[in-house]
Amino acid sequence: MNTSPTALITGASGGIGYELAKLFARDNYNLVLVARSTDKLAQLAAELEKAYKIRATVVTADLAQSRGPDQVFAATQQAGIEIDVLVNNAGFGQFGLYVDTDLNEELQQLQLNITSLTHLTKLYLKPMVQRGRGRILNVASTAAFQPGPLMAVYYATKAYVLSFSSALSNELQGTGVTATCLCPGPTTTEFHKRAAMDASTIMKAPFMDAKSVAEIGYRAMLKGKPVVIAGAMNWLVAQSTRFAPRTWATAIARKIQEDRQ
Repeated sequence: MNTSPTALITGASGGIGYELAKLFARDNYNLVLVARSTDKLAQLAAELEKAYKIRATVVTADLAQSRGPDQVFAATQQAGIEIDVLVNNAGFGQFGLYVDTDLNEELQQLQLNITSLTHLTKLYLKPMVQRGRGRILNVASTAAFQPGPLMAVYYATKAYVLSFSSALSNELQGTGVTATCLCPGPTTTEFHKRAAMDASTIMKAPFMDAKSVAEIGYRAMLKGKPVVIAGAMNWLVAQSTRFAPRTWATAIARKIQEDRQ
């Protein structure tokens, strides 16, 4: 009987989620890999099972749709899989002036980045608390620390993730369960392509690689840290917003996001 703990990772088919899956597998966690791409998930599952002799279960679900979290929970319940670690990593953004951007895209953003994250946490947290052990890792962004003109909805969703995770971390003290919020800065993933940010000045910024970001988040989660910002420069930038007037921080964020001329 396989008694290894199990980690459920959303957005596991690429980027930070992919790298986190490898870290968990390395440490002998079984995995539940969640994303929309069955083929990519199946390939990753086979790769990790072969390399680390763990069990990897694929759950194909679209968490940008309201039924997604219940589908994921039902799949793990039906398979009799107990989730010890929940990683809410899936998310996306959209670049452009809010007056011009697509409403349906924004509603899906809100569903994925906020509602599904909250829903999955609700579904899996109570059993963790009842068992007296468990970990939650929510992936936010340094975008969480200030408003973000030209990505207004995305920045707002990540502010929610940071606030929610920090409050949850406090509530869980003494339960044996921890909640950690990982805040990456610019990272080499498919995120910027999906957000159509090719023209943004931020694309000139130094990018961290997804593996390094995943390792920082993973270590912080194991230590039960409430919040971790990936990278010293990103930490400095995030902290600087605490001391600048909010209008200044917003104007600076706009300048960083502005189209290259």
